[in-house]
Amino acid sequence: MAEAAETRVAVYIDFDNIVISQYDNVHGRGSFIKEKARAGAGKTAEKLEQATVNIGAILDYASSFGAVAISRAYADWAAPANTRYQKQLVNDAVDLVQLFNTSGTKNGADIRLAIDVVEDLFRLRDITHVVIVAGDSDYIPLAQSARRLGRTVIGIGVAGSTSAAFKNACDEFSYYGDLDLPDIPEAPPAAAPSTSTAPSAKAVTFVEAAPAANDENGDPQKDARKVLIRALTARSNDDVDGWVVASALKQQMKRLDAGFDEKKLGYRSFTDFVKANSSLVQLEEDGQNRRVRAHERG
Repeated sequence: MAEAAETRVAVYIDFDNIVISQYDNVHGRGSFIKEKARAGAGKTAEKLEQATVNIGAILDYASSFGAVAISRAYADWAAPANTRYQKQLVNDAVDLVQLFNTSGTKNGADIRLAIDVVEDLFRLRDITHVVIVAGDSDYIPLAQSARRLGRTVIGIGVAGSTSAAFKNACDEFSYYGDLDLPDIPEAPPAAAPSTSTAPSAKAVTFVEAAPAANDENGDPQKDARKVLIRALTARSNDDVDGWVVASALKQQMKRLDAGFDEKKLGYRSFTDFVKANSSLVQLEEDGQNRRVRAHERG
């Protein structure tokens, strides 16, 4: 995926759709309605937990296409199945759009979401990418309209609950299960930074992690490592072998955490930061060209 400096992204999540689809994917088709899981009572509370939607994975993937200018989630936020996500969504700067459930099964998210998308695209001409998190065939006309308006449409849906026609209406499509974040391994015991000479052309560098700084509010080194892995996961489609250009990787990290600054962590450059975390990533250097990918583990 080529780096584009001017790309701006709008994300629209039919949250009821994705919660129901994920529940049915984990517990069996039609389970959400049959078990009345929306109320989150009794055993369904535990089953909802087992089918938790990873919001961070969705937003990280969306940000890989550019700076996220709009992010909205549509649902009945009074329903217990959705209520438990409210704090996380607000913390991730997602606008919550309240939809009242008047029919018992359908909340009208597709109509409201579609109206908002079209209005936004006419009002904000700099939006280049539209991310629709749903999968319902009702969104096919919306995807087609956004493409006619010159926008790139990205679809995200749950396997087994996504219309094939909706996938075909998008420029790109990914299943939610393929976006889930990996477990982030702990770094090994810290050692002093290597003093070895610069690597030769196309060398893959392995340097032990620098000592973590003390911070009463947490470990900033550990937080930065988490953002590093999230950024690599979000940009995993850049290259078939998983390599990401270092400058694009740093830009992605800034999108995920605006406060990231390798100099505040004690590194002279972003390359030094990457080298110090070689237990997690590999660095390939070819002159001034630098690429990074997640460390291959057995």
